[in-house]
Amino acid sequence: MGKISKRLKQARGKIDKSKVYNSQEAIALVIESGAVKFDASVEVHAKLGIDPKKGDQIVRASVVLPHGSGKTVKVAAFVDEAKAKAAKAAGADLCGAESLIEEIKKTGKTDFDVAVTTPDMMPKLAAIAKILGQKGLMPNPKSGTIGPDVAKLVGELKKGKVSYKNDDTANIHLIIGKLSFGQDKLAENFTAFLDSLKKAKPQTIKGVYIKSMHLTSSMGPSVKIAVN
Repeated sequence: MGKISKRLKQARGKIDKSKVYNSQEAIALVIESGAVKFDASVEVHAKLGIDPKKGDQIVRASVVLPHGSGKTVKVAAFVDEAKAKAAKAAGADLCGAESLIEEIKKTGKTDFDVAVTTPDMMPKLAAIAKILGQKGLMPNPKSGTIGPDVAKLVGELKKGKVSYKNDDTANIHLIIGKLSFGQDKLAENFTAFLDSLKKAKPQTIKGVYIKSMHLTSSMGPSVKIAVN
């Protein structure tokens, strides 16, 4: 194990690991203990009471963070020529149909963070489904990246819409902002995420759904947060 820095030791000393904090207390501690020379991200990590091997217990959803995540999102819109203009006006960084699909198929390169499309384009995306799927970029109704109004989808993403999905260990990980956002904005983003996560609860879940949740900054200690 590497040597723990003096800064991290001091930061950890401010947090009672045996305590579960309310959201306001947790966010204040994350801000106080996470100070570094750059604007660190604030992350939420949730342990869920699901079986990730069961398809009907997968948690996958999207949420519009009121103040965004602090990250500039590059959006690719797979649309026909008739809808390309509206998609670009909404902020899409890349637009195209067959030509864009063919380029990705040929090079395997995906220079974007999120892909959106219309239902009628999905069969054409089958040609690059493996490439997009391996990078978590395949449009999906549950993540709000497929719909008839692509301009609306792009606009939401540019304003702070983010998607999340549980990993193989039944955990959710999501960046909800930057330390520079301050306590109020981070609290609003956290509340929006928590409300979304609760609504995404699979109907087949029995027992405790959200087992635990922690907040942390990129370089700071984690703080256990109450979720009920």
